[in-house]
Amino acid sequence: MPDPTLARQRLVAQGLLTRPWATPAEAVRAFGAMQGQDLPGALASAALRTTSGSVDEVVADLDAGRLVRGYPMRGTVFLMAAEDVTWVTQLCAGPALRASRARRPQLGLDEADVDRARELAHELLAGGPASRSALFARWDEAGPGTHEGRGYHLLSALIHETTLCYGPWNGSDQDVVLAETWLPADRSLEDRFNGERVPAVADLLRRYLSSHGPATIRDFAWWTKLPLKEIRAALALVADEFESDAATTDGEPRYWRPGLLDEVTALGRTTAATLLLPGFDEFVLGYADRLFAMDEKEHAALVPGNNGVFKKSVVRGGRVVGTWTRSGRAGKRKLELTEFASHSPRQGATLKRLFTDYPWVAP
Repeated sequence: MPDPTLARQRLVAQGLLTRPWATPAEAVRAFGAMQGQDLPGALASAALRTTSGSVDEVVADLDAGRLVRGYPMRGTVFLMAAEDVTWVTQLCAGPALRASRARRPQLGLDEADVDRARELAHELLAGGPASRSALFARWDEAGPGTHEGRGYHLLSALIHETTLCYGPWNGSDQDVVLAETWLPADRSLEDRFNGERVPAVADLLRRYLSSHGPATIRDFAWWTKLPLKEIRAALALVADEFESDAATTDGEPRYWRPGLLDEVTALGRTTAATLLLPGFDEFVLGYADRLFAMDEKEHAALVPGNNGVFKKSVVRGGRVVGTWTRSGRAGKRKLELTEFASHSPRQGATLKRLFTDYPWVAP
């Protein structure tokens, strides 16, 4: 069932009410990673946690190589600080890499095709970033081809192995870049943690609990798909840095950063603020169970058919109270709401202001 107290605590921990980070790169680094399938939404999620709230600053961090998107875990796209991409991917991407290799025969691909795609990518990108369409055109011309899902598979496989990553903004998307030329050197699991996995897990766990807590290690296990045995060993290294409560219904205590509950109390009614969030924001996707912020019927409306495609959410008092989108042409955009709970005229005025101020990456 929805838990408004927990939801408001998580809103504060995630910086959505206080915007405590000076830059997007600082915000994303504090999280470890932010969900990134929907690129405009990922850029907005980073902006909504920064002091200025400016999406232009997020794009500047992309263009400067401070932020990139990769496939570090769960076989999906995340926005990350550049210095974290290699070691986190090496730590967490093993299951996705194995699943990718197992699927290749279904696509008519083998390791030689991946080798050829890698070779062609190096040739094309040695001169600098290029669009995904340019890379796919090169694979169609001289490589294994991109039809019937092959292109997406090859690209994700090369990102999983940190040969490639998504780099600068090109006006409508991110270009593809060679990781060896775009990412900072000496940032592998071996470089950062002497190849030791448990201290690396502890680093990522620390960031997760600081930015998502109150949360359990099972939440973190769902988020990363790391094994619980490894996570429990890592918890022993960081547990003293956090406050915690008694075991929850899943048998695990929740952990949160020191002082969080006092901060929530000091904010008072501010924790009931209305928010317009992107569809894949960490407030919704950062936990194993989303029903702390909505009931089952509302969840079904947020993710129709449970198909993994999340609508943008309206949050009030820590509760998801509707979905939203924008319609119309540039210069004549309108806010369209699907409400789970009605709003007052004053709340309606707040929604219009939030819509006007929302960090759109495109007009």
